[in-house]
Amino acid sequence: MNPIEFVLPGEIEKRSFEIISEELEKRQIVLPKEQEPVTKRVIHTSADFDYAETMCYSDHAVEIAKELILKGADIVTDTNMALAGINKKILASFGGEAHCFMADLDVAQLAREQQVTRATISMEKAAAIEKPVIFAVGNAPTALIELHKMITEGRYQPAFIIGVPVGFVNVVPAKELIMETEVPYIINRGRKGGSNVAAAICNAILYQLRR
Repeated sequence: MNPIEFVLPGEIEKRSFEIISEELEKRQIVLPKEQEPVTKRVIHTSADFDYAETMCYSDHAVEIAKELILKGADIVTDTNMALAGINKKILASFGGEAHCFMADLDVAQLAREQQVTRATISMEKAAAIEKPVIFAVGNAPTALIELHKMITEGRYQPAFIIGVPVGFVNVVPAKELIMETEVPYIINRGRKGGSNVAAAICNAILYQLRR
């Protein structure tokens, strides 16, 4: 049994990241400098080191996301859990706002009428936001599928996509679809992900911009 380690409350997160760094070194994993804060925060959130090998970034993804936030981009999530986890205070300091339309009555009604998921309708609703939008998808692959459809049909161009839905049905191919587009992305390949991971990625970017 490992001994209990005494850590002051204010030092717990710092110590956690030290342990993550030590573990990555033991595994001989060196993360690209730009991606390191994001991947480490995902590992911190999940305690899962598989993310060190499955997280995928388009060219200069983190810098692009930071620039979008600095210019006031909004964030749209596919769950209220992810919405709750995002640091909205930092986002608002740059003029951005976080949204989740999943519980909106009009979204639920249209989803029933069209026999599609609420995530699908939520993405369509988000496309009406008249400013750049970063999509943070942690639950519904249908959200990614709808975004891909809008992109390929030329109806809408997201500014950035964080695609980390978790699950078994259409999760893997939905992520691959986004990686085939020209939209900047952060994707976790495979079945793993989740709302907590989506929020962690957003926060890892936001914390780098903290004033």
